[in-house]
Amino acid sequence: MVSQIFNQGLVKAKSLAAAAMVGGMLAVQPMTAAQAQGPVSVADLAEKLGDAVVNISTAQTVKAKRTVPLPEVPEGSPFQEFFEEFFNQQNRDDDRPRRVQSLGSGFVVDGEKGIIITNNHVIEGADEITANFNDGTKLKAELIGTDEKTDLAVLKVTPEKPLTAVSFGDSDKIRVGDWVMAIGNPFGLGGTVTVGIVSARNRDINAGPYDNFIQTDAAINRGNSGGPLFDMDGNVIGINTAIISPSGGSIGIGFAIPSKTATRVIAQLQEFGETRRGWLGVRIQEVTDDIAESLGMASASGALVAGVNDDGPAAEAKIEPGDVILEFDGRKVATMRELPRMVAETTIGDAVDVVVLRKGEKVTLKVTVGKLEEAAEEAKDTKDSGKSDDKAAPEETEILGMVLSELDDAARTEFSIEADVTGVVVRKVNPGSSAEDKRVQAGDVIKEVAQEPVATPDDVKTQVEKLKKDGRRSALLLLSNQSGELRFVPVRIEDE
Repeated sequence: MVSQIFNQGLVKAKSLAAAAMVGGMLAVQPMTAAQAQGPVSVADLAEKLGDAVVNISTAQTVKAKRTVPLPEVPEGSPFQEFFEEFFNQQNRDDDRPRRVQSLGSGFVVDGEKGIIITNNHVIEGADEITANFNDGTKLKAELIGTDEKTDLAVLKVTPEKPLTAVSFGDSDKIRVGDWVMAIGNPFGLGGTVTVGIVSARNRDINAGPYDNFIQTDAAINRGNSGGPLFDMDGNVIGINTAIISPSGGSIGIGFAIPSKTATRVIAQLQEFGETRRGWLGVRIQEVTDDIAESLGMASASGALVAGVNDDGPAAEAKIEPGDVILEFDGRKVATMRELPRMVAETTIGDAVDVVVLRKGEKVTLKVTVGKLEEAAEEAKDTKDSGKSDDKAAPEETEILGMVLSELDDAARTEFSIEADVTGVVVRKVNPGSSAEDKRVQAGDVIKEVAQEPVATPDDVKTQVEKLKKDGRRSALLLLSNQSGELRFVPVRIEDE
């Protein structure tokens, strides 16, 4: 039997046996002293890397008006005119440009060219950017390019001699539990070193469309933004960018942009001054357990296509609403949020295989990746559907907890539904129904049931009956709102 020796609640590393099944018993691989206690010291590493980390100070001119409230005085008071003149003058005097300063961190990645990396939010809106080095040198920095979606910025300084620089490592190789070290400028104090471990990977904190953060418990505070997160070999495997804290100080939950994400963006900013991301031309939504069941999927995975741009790469490749994208360019799409990052990282113009699930069958399509235009799309022109005629009210049918009718001109006028939207209109949603739980509302239009087009309430009823016979517990509806925006909703099938 493998013995385990406990001393005051601590497991001694030397007493643990190799991880294997020995005589039917599970044995554990012995830990080395370094694994049990962590790094003895990071002094040599910090000394070697410290000169490559800089403090970033910015200044900008803002026009801020402070309004001094006029005190209440009785109407007709002899002091009323005096107070109005005095406080109006105070408010005019306060309407003056002001200089606002902020501090952050950054690090040198090219000592010869003077290239420095930081966060976009550190330098956003700045009139002046200064890089402050460990030896007291201060250099004016020029902004090369920024990317708001990943919160990265590239700066350039002109040094008199080559600067100490650091290199990027491979963030894909780090594991939860690996030791990491952060160097930065917390609270404007100057170069500060903190050590911790990788707490988690692939974190989505809703900061942007390509969230894939490294989480660490190394202390990261205000002013650390833009600073490097090093592995124990001295390579930058992350760029510190955010914290979660109710107090504003570190509580051991910090986030860094992985080097794999950063290096591609940085290279494009240096070469083009902007990012150039791949584009598929689809609108997607999460595959929930209910949606997976309604599609006959064994488990919830992939990205459900809710809409396809008419002039996008997906439309040209014949990707359709209702398809579930399971693989992109040979990589499995485990969750919806992974697909935008995969597409964005793909070289524009590359033809890649996309595997979709369509009506229970896997289909492989070839897609030529387009270029994502960062500019906002122009708003669609609203079409007037015209006035209602004098036709009799359409016949209504109740099914799936909804009252449905055909989509005629009267319904278009009543619910302001655009002329190019087709299907069956929802006139009412019963309280407490599955449809209400899924936020279906009057004015929504059912375009498909179980990926089959519908034009009348009877079509909906026919499809629901088929699903019942097949033993399905929910019906997948493709809904359109009044302006034509699509979404998939699984509604529970209830026996009537």
